Amino acid sequence: MKKQKRDLQERAFSRGYRAGIERRSKDLAPPEGAMRDAWLSGWRSGRSDHWDGYTGVSGIHRMVV
Repeated sequence: MKKQKRDLQERAFSRGYRAGIERRSKDLAPPEGAMRDAWLSGWRSGRSDHWDGYTGVSGIHRMVV
């Protein structure tokens, strides 16, 4: 059985979240559009979680798959 592809905006959010939690620059966001908005939203969530200390083992439950 084939896997269904995930929503592209969901994937962009997830990648942005991982970039934020890893303290990467928001300049890595994709070019303009809905994908960029979703990526930046994920990046902001990731940065917020990083600042709140949700990294490593304590942040496993916060990770977006």
